[in-house]
Amino acid sequence: MTKPCIICVAITGSVPRKSDNPAVPITVAEQIESTQEAFEAGAAICHAHVRNDDGSPSADPEKFARLKEGLETHCPGMIVQFSTGGRSGAGRERGGMLPLRPDMASLTVGSNNFPTRVYENPPDLVDWLAAEMDRYDILPEIEAFDLSHIHHAALMHRDGRLPRKPYVQFVMGVKNAMPTDRDVFDYYLRTMARLLPGSEWCAAGIGRNQIVVNEWCVANGGHARTGLEDNIRLDRDTLAPSNAALVRRVVELCDAHERPVATPAEARALLGLRAAA
Repeated sequence: MTKPCIICVAITGSVPRKSDNPAVPITVAEQIESTQEAFEAGAAICHAHVRNDDGSPSADPEKFARLKEGLETHCPGMIVQFSTGGRSGAGRERGGMLPLRPDMASLTVGSNNFPTRVYENPPDLVDWLAAEMDRYDILPEIEAFDLSHIHHAALMHRDGRLPRKPYVQFVMGVKNAMPTDRDVFDYYLRTMARLLPGSEWCAAGIGRNQIVVNEWCVANGGHARTGLEDNIRLDRDTLAPSNAALVRRVVELCDAHERPVATPAEARALLGLRAAA
């Protein structure tokens, strides 16, 4: 398979703590350093949340701005993707960093259950976030926690609310949401081919499922997400020493399946993104 595999590294998230794994980067400086190591290991996309000084989730646009500046300086050409997830703020606060014009931003187009709460994505907020992303020339990454999210993304693409061809990420293994299930994964692929032909896709596996889903993606022509946001271990007994270590696992899978790892420039071309500044 000659199609390059885009590796996305989700560096921090809004849940893992230093006490879970000391390698989780919390401050902006730690995030930049960790991402640079992952970039040099082969990651082309950085998926980023920011944190307050006490480690709690933050929606502070100033922190996002400093992170974006640092990534553009130390990881030239890397695709910067900001999270608009619900743990980082309430309502339109979740999109407060979009005027910074990152290359990409996550967009969940429907609600679903999380381990201890409902992840709320009401239609009016989804439409506002999508419009803001279009306004600032940001490619949405559709985070599909449920089959209905793929169907709704296809509808939004048809009616013009998502004018650019959607890039869809299947999220598998979140407790109370879609499990890591190979039959479901295969059905997702058939649904993408039917509703969004020609669209690129990737998947994220949560916890111990990360490496399993990584291999499904690499073997089936998709792209792969890894990183300490989704998983803090290399195996049951070993904490991951860095985001870069998790990226290197995906690079090894690409080698095993004879797929090249996408450079940032190749990833931008595949996703239809503007050239790096």
